[in-house]
Amino acid sequence: MTAAESAPQSAAPLKGKWTGTILEAAFVDPAYNWPPKDGEGVNAVEIEASPYLLAKADNENADELKYPPAPKTNGKTQVITETETITVARCGVFKCCKSEEQVINTHTKKIPMDPEEKARLQREYMEKREMVRKKRNEKKEEQEKYARVPDGVLIYRLDTSARTVSLISAPNSNTDLRTLMTDIVVTDAYPSKSASRRGIILVDENGQAHELIACEQRSATSWMEALNMVLGKGRGGPKFTKFFGGLSSNEQNELEEQYLNLTAYSNNLIRTGAIPSHNDKKKTTGGIYYSVSKKQEAGEELDEETLESIAKRRAVIKDSWDFYRMICSLLRDRRKYDEAFRRMQMDPVYPYLNSLTGLNDPGDDANVGEEVTQKDMPEYKNMTRTAVCKDLVERAEKALPSLVEICKALAGSLGMEEVGVGPVKEVSSAIRKAEKKYEGDVLKIKDYCRALLVVKDFPTLLALLELARDSFGPLIRRVKLSTLKSDHAALPGGYRDCKINLELKEHICEIQIHVWPMWVVCGVDGFRHYRHCLEYSTDSFKDPYDALANLDSKTLAELIIMAEEAVAGMPLDRLDWYHEKYILDYFAEVGLFLDHGLSVWAETTLRQLIKLRCMSPDIGADHEETLYLQKYLAKSLRQQQKNDEAEHIEKRIESIKSSRKKKEQEASKSVWDALFTDPKEAFDYIMDPNKKEREEESRLKKEIKASKKAWRKIRQQRFQFLDGDQSVGTSNGK
Repeated sequence: MTAAESAPQSAAPLKGKWTGTILEAAFVDPAYNWPPKDGEGVNAVEIEASPYLLAKADNENADELKYPPAPKTNGKTQVITETETITVARCGVFKCCKSEEQVINTHTKKIPMDPEEKARLQREYMEKREMVRKKRNEKKEEQEKYARVPDGVLIYRLDTSARTVSLISAPNSNTDLRTLMTDIVVTDAYPSKSASRRGIILVDENGQAHELIACEQRSATSWMEALNMVLGKGRGGPKFTKFFGGLSSNEQNELEEQYLNLTAYSNNLIRTGAIPSHNDKKKTTGGIYYSVSKKQEAGEELDEETLESIAKRRAVIKDSWDFYRMICSLLRDRRKYDEAFRRMQMDPVYPYLNSLTGLNDPGDDANVGEEVTQKDMPEYKNMTRTAVCKDLVERAEKALPSLVEICKALAGSLGMEEVGVGPVKEVSSAIRKAEKKYEGDVLKIKDYCRALLVVKDFPTLLALLELARDSFGPLIRRVKLSTLKSDHAALPGGYRDCKINLELKEHICEIQIHVWPMWVVCGVDGFRHYRHCLEYSTDSFKDPYDALANLDSKTLAELIIMAEEAVAGMPLDRLDWYHEKYILDYFAEVGLFLDHGLSVWAETTLRQLIKLRCMSPDIGADHEETLYLQKYLAKSLRQQQKNDEAEHIEKRIESIKSSRKKKEQEASKSVWDALFTDPKEAFDYIMDPNKKEREEESRLKKEIKASKKAWRKIRQQRFQFLDGDQSVGTSNGK
């Protein structure tokens, strides 16, 4: 991609007239594959521009490229004519016949030119020569720029003021000249259904449709948006047309210029490697020939103030994109947590775990105990909050070695997936947490000294709880299991874990126990996920695309620029199932497409994302994440009036969800269902309303009993050491 350049112009634009913009980009020649197969195009044959294209360009600009004749500055020659009358006598000596004859004498006189006039002519001559020289250089650069183009690439130019699209490079050796589009006036444009998501359809004045497949995605998106502006299309349809059509020429110029200046600025950042994520990406042919330039008068350049304004606007849009993408990420991870917990509940030992009651767990209604806090030492009465916090941090540092010893012993006995201890919480962090969560009471903070253990599954968690009880039970002050209960809410953001608080060296410490299927979703970034979900209250809404509500078309178009900037290093057709970062970027961009009236590209992107999710060994076709994408696919299809296909997808989603709830539905048949199958049983329910509750309680007891039996079997197979003397050393605990 090239930097934005000033396009040549034959005459200065009229004041108030829409001057338009020039966009040039590389498109795929239909006779060739793109991207090239392995080994193809590495040493692509470069061909000269065909004579007819160059001759055509020369003829169109013949007058502009001729140097003006030199002015005559040697002064003026004045012709002076003098008439002399001569009398002629005849008849010899008598001279009786006389006549008069006129003789004309002509001579010239040199009049020097006025010095000021001479200087003016010389100045105009030099200005005209300089203008022609610039135009010749521009023409030469243009011819050199597109004289050698790799096979399989065609360079087209879009002039938004004239609404024309023209071929400015030569045809390739295999190009079908019969179907080659060279010059058209565009009357309509819309995205094509190409799986590459790089296609646009252009309709000419005769109603004929032409498909262009860009070499780069950002070529297609910027051209599509520029054409939408020109044609008055966009989100809102006629409303947008009325809005754009009602603008003055200057307002149209400003709207288009702001968008395309931002596009050019973004392109330059990608081209120059200013975006860290794309530094190692190989520059492609599409990038080399991708440029956006504003039609300007000769010599007019963007000043520093304008460039600074563009940079500031990009910074604002980039921040908006980052926030929107973060919301998409947070809600995606919440769905993953929900799906992980749903699957974890299929573990045969879960009913038994679900029946357990924690110790001093404020989240468990069945467990009422004293609130666990740090000891309120007598000396704290005369100390400031900061001083108290510093003392607690010092106590935490003294307790840390004992906590390390306990965690090493637990990990050694149970074979933990991951183990982490410390660091001790800083004073400033503790004060902030106390203000947000405990009304400023630093004694209620229980994780000054902290550690984390990641267990493989629920059986390992049960083994750990049993081992902790038998090894250092007297030191345990709290066991929090409530977020792992099926009838209890998860933490903000969907996370669920277990916490054990124990007292070491007269200080309350905390061991956070994570279950691998939950932990693997975000890893060590899980706390950041929790903090952001808490800060932005993401649990209050389900659809991340709601963040785009009330945005105008211009802002959506600018956000799409940022989206294309984010995915520039990974085109959609090269995306793989393990490219999680780019999958999220494309998902966020889908929301922009749906809201901006580009439902065809939304459909194309979603189909690719669904395909990748089905290929993922950790997700699959029936995963909640895949079904979530299919829901939006149905939405994009309905926007295109493809209602039958959308309905088919919606029925499939509903069928999968229904099958998941089948057991629950069978276990909770209503009295009225039973009335038609067993009238006597229905009568018993009516006469004894509590009968169903008693039966449900009995069923749960049987389920828990079977689950406990399954746990004992697994315990015997995997954790036989629990029956022996395998207590964890706690000599340093007191």
